Amino acid sequence: MKFEFAVFAYCVMPDHLHALIEATSEGSDLKAFMKRFKQMTGFSYRRATGQSLGQPEYHEHILRSDEATDAVARYILENPIRARLATALGEYPFAGSGVHELQDLMALWERQA
Repeated sequence: MKFEFAVFAYCVMPDHLHALIEATSEGSDLKAFMKRFKQMTGFSYRRATGQSLGQPEYHEHILRSDEATDAVARYILENPIRARLATALGEYPFAGSGVHELQDLMALWERQA
């Protein structure tokens, strides 16, 4: 089933997950997308770690600018480093992007610095 969302950044942490998504059409259904996204990430995480992700609800926040989008994507992808689950971007296996290669995002952030 296609939900018509682009996943710019995601990170599945041991007790929660972060996702930066964008609707790609007027017919995008956030509730249906989140239900399926949580099912898929929870299943994959449980299979890889033996632990479950039991967060029944989700919180949403609308971003208003491209700058905020870049900052939030970086925050999400650096989450495992702050939590000491990784020492570098790309090292944590449960974080990434469905839209961009990590190397492209890192190059963008280096140009902005």
